[in-house]
Amino acid sequence: MAIAVKLDDLLHDRRMTLTELSEQIGITLANLSILKTGKARAIRFTTLEAICAELDCQPGDILEYHADAAEEAQAA
Repeated sequence: MAIAVKLDDLLHDRRMTLTELSEQIGITLANLSILKTGKARAIRFTTLEAICAELDCQPGDILEYHADAAEEAQAA
C-alpha cells in the first residue's frame, strides 16, 4: 500500500500505549490496532482529528505516502 501509518512511532515517542490512546479518545482498541498495523482501508476525519488532538500532531505525522509502493501496485 502506498500509504504508511506511523502511529506506532508517534506512540513510542510520546511513551504512550495503544490502550492508553484508545481510552483517551474513545476509539476501540481493535479499530486503533487495525489502523496501526496498516490494515485499515479508510479512516474517518473525526478519528484522525481525535488522534491528532491527543498526540498533539498533524495528520502528516501519522500518514505517509510512498510513491514507489503506488507505482509497484499499478504495475501488477
